[in-house]
Amino acid sequence: MFKNRKDAAEKLAHALDRYRNTNALVLGIPRGGAETAYYVAKYLKAELALVITRKLGYPINPEAAFGAVAEDGSMYISETARQTITTAEMNDVLEQQKLEIQRRIEKLRRNKPLPNLKGRTVIITDDGIATGATILATIALCKRSEAGKIVVAAPIAGKRINDVLSEKVDDVIILETPRFYRAVSQGYEDFYNLTDEEALAFVDKWEKEHSIPPV
Repeated sequence: MFKNRKDAAEKLAHALDRYRNTNALVLGIPRGGAETAYYVAKYLKAELALVITRKLGYPINPEAAFGAVAEDGSMYISETARQTITTAEMNDVLEQQKLEIQRRIEKLRRNKPLPNLKGRTVIITDDGIATGATILATIALCKRSEAGKIVVAAPIAGKRINDVLSEKVDDVIILETPRFYRAVSQGYEDFYNLTDEEALAFVDKWEKEHSIPPV
C-alpha cells in the first residue's frame, strides 16, 4: 500500500528509470494524475502535460463507465454499453463531457495545445486505473497523433486491465495488481480527490522549475 500519491508516484518513477533522459513526454490525466505525472516527469527529466480525457458514465449510474472520450474526440466504448444504452443516451452524456473537456482545457491547460506527440515516447500516467476507459481513449489519442512509443504507467490497477493494455501499447508499468481489486483508493493510506486548483498547481510548479531564466 502507498502512503499517498507522492509516495506512489516516486515509486512509479523509479520503475520507469529506463525512460530517464530520453526526451519522453509524460501525459497526466487530471485531476489525480496531475500529481502522479509531476513526480514521474521530475524524476525522468521529461516534459509534462495534462491530457484531458473524460469518463462517460451511465445516466442512471454516472460512476460506472460505459466508455471515455479524449480531447481530440478519440473514444473508447465498451461492448457491453452498446447493448445496454441507447445511442441518444450515449450522445447526451458525450455532449456533456465534451463541455467539461473544454472547461478543463481552459482551466488546467490555459487553452494551450498539447505538445506534438509525433514520433515521441509518450508515457500516459494516472494515480490508478479502474475500468481503464480513460486510459484506452487516451491511447487512441496518442495513436491518432502518431506517437512513436506509447507507455502506460500507474501505481495500481486490476490484472485484467493490465493484460488488456499490454496488447495495445508498447510497455505497461503497473506496480500493484491486487487479487481482489475494487477501486484505486484501496492502494492508498491517504487518498482524496484533487481540486482543479491543486491539479493546476503541479503543472505550474513543473513549469516554474523548467522555465528559462531571462537573459
